[in-house]
Amino acid sequence: MVRGIERREKCFVGVTLHDDEDGARMPLAIDWEDGRCFVIDRVTECRYAASMKTGGHGMRYAIVVEGKPTYLWHDGERWYVERIVHDGVVAMQPLPSSG
Repeated sequence: MVRGIERREKCFVGVTLHDDEDGARMPLAIDWEDGRCFVIDRVTECRYAASMKTGGHGMRYAIVVEGKPTYLWHDGERWYVERIVHDGVVAMQPLPSSG
């Protein structure tokens, strides 16, 4: 099956945070647009970076959610993840391959 072109777009999300006494922010969970909440297993890196796939820049958090690595971005006052889009169809994960 041919899936066509894959691209990424920003998906703005709510984030549950822990702010410590030094002002450091640690994201704990992501609130998805459909109401689901994804707990962040761990943060493996936090650094200022540009988003080459969707444009923009800010703090990039390398995170693990449900055992899968991904990125969470803090761009100004908003949080977003990069959402995968196949042929205009939105997918939160790559589409399963057909046998």
